[in-house]
Amino acid sequence: MITPSTSSFWRSRSGIVLLGFLIVIGFFLITEHTAHVLGALPYLLLAACPLMHLFMHHGHSGGEDHSKHSSTTPESKP
Repeated sequence: MITPSTSSFWRSRSGIVLLGFLIVIGFFLITEHTAHVLGALPYLLLAACPLMHLFMHHGHSGGEDHSKHSSTTPESKP
């Protein structure tokens, strides 16, 4: 009986070719469009702040009581 192999996509021939194309595309995007990328950088930083706030605070969901979390931490010795 033949069992299917469990190799990942990135180790297949198609995955290696796709990875090569992505590297080449990334290289040309950086070298040919540096002015555009650097011009958009301040806006990307401004957009990153609210996105990080949203994802790192989990959307401020539910108004949880943070005292529950502090009781599970080990107490420090004096």
